[in-house]
Amino acid sequence: MSTRRFAPHRKATAGLAATTAALALLVSGCSGLTTTGGEGEQETQSVEDGFHVGLLLPELQTARYEAFDKPYFEEALNELCPACELSYANADQDVDEQQTQAQAMLTDGVDVLVLDAVDSAAAAGTVNEARSQGVPVVAYDRLAEGGVDMYVSFDNFRVGQVQGEALLAALEEDGNEDGQIVMINGSPTDPNAADFKAGAHDVLDGAVEIGQEFDTPDWSPDQANSQMEGAITSLGVDEIAGVYSANDGMASGVISALRSAGVPVEDLPPVTGQDAELAGIQRVVAGEQHMTVYKEIRPEAEVAAAMAVALGTGEDLQLDGYEISEVEDANGEAVTAVLLDVIVVTEDNVLDTVVADEVYSVEEICTDDYADTDFCQENL
Repeated sequence: MSTRRFAPHRKATAGLAATTAALALLVSGCSGLTTTGGEGEQETQSVEDGFHVGLLLPELQTARYEAFDKPYFEEALNELCPACELSYANADQDVDEQQTQAQAMLTDGVDVLVLDAVDSAAAAGTVNEARSQGVPVVAYDRLAEGGVDMYVSFDNFRVGQVQGEALLAALEEDGNEDGQIVMINGSPTDPNAADFKAGAHDVLDGAVEIGQEFDTPDWSPDQANSQMEGAITSLGVDEIAGVYSANDGMASGVISALRSAGVPVEDLPPVTGQDAELAGIQRVVAGEQHMTVYKEIRPEAEVAAAMAVALGTGEDLQLDGYEISEVEDANGEAVTAVLLDVIVVTEDNVLDTVVADEVYSVEEICTDDYADTDFCQENL
């Protein structure tokens, strides 16, 4: 399988160690899966002859996309369709750039698009253009508008719930159930962020006082840092019992603001996160960040590759070990979907999760800055 990278001036980081078991794609007869209501006629292809798949990822601030999603997807597609060609581009959080990248792939003749939209509403134009050319679209991680054919992600409402539950448990353990928390939510243009936020509120509302709350453009750690500085000024650092941060990158900005306000590591309030980034895991073992949410990206990428092959060949999608369901898009249309489970990671189960799955080794976690932590002292 050959791979072409659009926007070649952007360099990918190296893929990390493989996780989880292999995915099986089963096909049963031709079902004629085509673009949903599209104007163009899809020409189905064969695995033997191969076809052209385009993968569009949204940003570089979150480490997962270049380090995990892209290499895992490429590996899975190569296993399912060795003769297929893959084109890849990362938009670096630029809506216009992603539209340009998508148009270039469509002009280049891709047969299937796998799209993780920078802005799900703005992506409707890309999806509609693909549909007009008979090119089916897999929405990856974020449900793009415009009438996609299939969707794979995590149960994002549940992500927010488990973050909220972990924060409440930490507050109870600290004896701070009556304290105020700050909420640092994700990007307002990301529908996943809205689901995380709704799930967190489902748990936190009525159980704790929310002193300040922010939505954070582009999931920016710098913006989160500024927002947290504002919350500290408004509420007083000693009045903040905990912080809901929707992901690890923003948690870094939150913790930096708290440290700059004079809070020592041992007195930091519990701060949540998501994505199990290496830096987030290191903060967890150092006692700076209370938890993160581990989303097994390899299964997500593998399912996306299986969806791309099913759509490209016009075969039924059947997945060993995964439940195929439906979700509604913004227009109320049903979309075939696979929603994956998530795992809470704290210092107590780092070894049983990201280390056991070979996402990171103990040596990668325990660099010089973290070698003195109890975790590293016990496991190196």
